[in-house]
Amino acid sequence: MLNMLTRNWWLFALRGVLAICFGILAIIWPQQTVLVLVLLFGAYALADGIFSLYAGIASHRYFERWWAELLEGVAGIGVGVLTFIWPAITTHVLLYLVAVWAVVTGIFEILAAIQLRRLITGEWALILSGLLSVVFGVLLFAYPAAGIVTLVWLVGVYAIAFGIMLIILAFRLRSLRHDFEKAIALGI
Repeated sequence: MLNMLTRNWWLFALRGVLAICFGILAIIWPQQTVLVLVLLFGAYALADGIFSLYAGIASHRYFERWWAELLEGVAGIGVGVLTFIWPAITTHVLLYLVAVWAVVTGIFEILAAIQLRRLITGEWALILSGLLSVVFGVLLFAYPAAGIVTLVWLVGVYAIAFGIMLIILAFRLRSLRHDFEKAIALGI
């Protein structure tokens, strides 16, 4: 496995460069990035719905609850079509889902920290992360337009950082490749 990884070190470098390029584009063009992500989601939901619909129809002779797969397909197709018809609404719905998720997980983090304070020290870090999650969610609700751009920027920054880490890994693998080749040549 190490041999395969070191031989293909350049794939990690390529993935890193692509991630960095995506991150830069997301930061430079946040509105276009949001639209592309929403349309990709719509395409996925539509394709998944079509396949689920087909699976439901194809399995009606074999499974008692074939209709559940059929309904899942109809829902996927419906969501996919609605996403293409109203991409702005889809964008806001996704934003509000992230906002609700942030608030709910933040509350649970705070509650967990309160329960853990008798068992561990440093529970303040979990309380602080919970508070940050709640504040983040509330800000998304309060400023949805800025929230969408901010989310895209965060994705962009993440992609750049991820890309840099992949490039570092690629060059480390490249270095190991040379060591690996030397060991093979020496018969080690």
